[in-house]
Amino acid sequence: MEKRALVRRPGPRLEEGLLTHLERVPVDVEKARHQWLGYVAAFQAEGWELFEVDQADDCPDAVFVEDTAVVYGDLAVITRPGAHERRPETDGTEKALSGLGYRIARIEEPGTLDGGDVLKHGGTVWVGLGGRTNRAGLDQLSAHLTPLGASVVGVPVTRVLHLKSAVTALPDGTVIGFDPLVDDPTVFPAYLSVPEEPGAHVVLLDGNTLLMSTSAPRTQEVFESHGLRVVAVDMSEFEKLEGCVTCLSIRMRG
Repeated sequence: MEKRALVRRPGPRLEEGLLTHLERVPVDVEKARHQWLGYVAAFQAEGWELFEVDQADDCPDAVFVEDTAVVYGDLAVITRPGAHERRPETDGTEKALSGLGYRIARIEEPGTLDGGDVLKHGGTVWVGLGGRTNRAGLDQLSAHLTPLGASVVGVPVTRVLHLKSAVTALPDGTVIGFDPLVDDPTVFPAYLSVPEEPGAHVVLLDGNTLLMSTSAPRTQEVFESHGLRVVAVDMSEFEKLEGCVTCLSIRMRG
């Protein structure tokens, strides 16, 4: 598996990031910078090659780079974020992906799509329909990805910001979620309930290794009991902004 990812440093206005479902609490921007460095180091220690997207310091949420593009095969679909304040973030991501040789497509008006609403596993692409992604955005993404062999499936999202705020997938394709935040677990062929909200967020570092937050120790034990290896990183400052381990990178698995 080719292991490359895009990341973007947190900017000076991070604490002004948008909030939808959480009450605002103070964010320690300096601590967040250290946590971001720890996140990057975790990828590099597992053999990932990282590429930095140009900073967008006027955009408080720019560190959550996952929302700006969906990569599938050799195609990068540049999103049209559901929050208009975030739309300037996509230019730097498009520049980076184009420079890496990806074909570029774009979500166009009236479509809106956030990358955090897109969960890919095998040939299935689940797309959360809720606050940030609309039906037109889903339909456009489907038109881009179906010719590449993807099956694109819409999933309701009403209890969290993004689909991947509620569910992600294990290496075998089992979708994991924290039940109070999952609208309809029956849409997934295999589903596993986890005991902590941050435990629903994992990044697959390889076929047997997960990246997750240190704030879900009981869930980590569940994964390890299933024979999975876990790399845990501190995400506390990003979790205050409805962020998690998936949001801070765009994984490009060849």
